[in-house]
Amino acid sequence: MGTLNVGKIEEGFVLDHIPAGKSMAIYHDLGLNDFDCTVAIIKNARSNLMGKKDIIKVECPIDEVNLDILGFIDRSITVNVIKDSEIVEKRTLRLPKKISNIIRCKNPRCITSIEQELKQVFLLTDEERAIYRCKYCEEKYDRRS
Repeated sequence: MGTLNVGKIEEGFVLDHIPAGKSMAIYHDLGLNDFDCTVAIIKNARSNLMGKKDIIKVECPIDEVNLDILGFIDRSITVNVIKDSEIVEKRTLRLPKKISNIIRCKNPRCITSIEQELKQVFLLTDEERAIYRCKYCEEKYDRRS
């Protein structure tokens, strides 16, 4: 099989080491469909480290996109910041202090269950164990459920 060539980008970022098959969810979680920018999604690329991986290349000023949510999704994703077609920074991902509209509160008595237009907001309450709680009712978010 030949080599796939996706052109260089002038300014933007490359998300690398995305687990295979997860790129479309990340595309939507970052709200990239709401921006007027060029996006290349490479699915199931060969990887010595992971076997297969996804890659997202985005050409737009990096300040336009809130990348904090990536720390919640998967801290092993690599963020390469591109300026003048060169990598100028590799960002380390951390758990964000606040997450909006990515996870939903499971408490049926929570105000977010009644007020559908209310944002789903979770705050990081225990960084060591990666525990988030609903801003409104303090319901704990458990990744395993």
